[in-house]
Amino acid sequence: MIFLGFPIWWYVAPTIINTFLESYDFSGKTIILFATSGGSGFGKAVEGLKGSVSETAVIKEGKLLNGTPSVAELKNWVESF
Repeated sequence: MIFLGFPIWWYVAPTIINTFLESYDFSGKTIILFATSGGSGFGKAVEGLKGSVSETAVIKEGKLLNGTPSVAELKNWVESF
């Protein structure tokens, strides 16, 4: 399981995230997204990233981490997977 974070820009991940995913073999891996945003949600980020990994990789929308979540809150979120 891989946790991948980035800022959301107008409901999509920055294109450098696609480049990162295309540069490595994530076959059979589950990728959990987390992001920061000034106001938009994940929108089409998951769909926009699926084409950058193999068909056996799974990308899941995770959590928007705006503000200052506590260490305990983050730990609970990560352990929920």
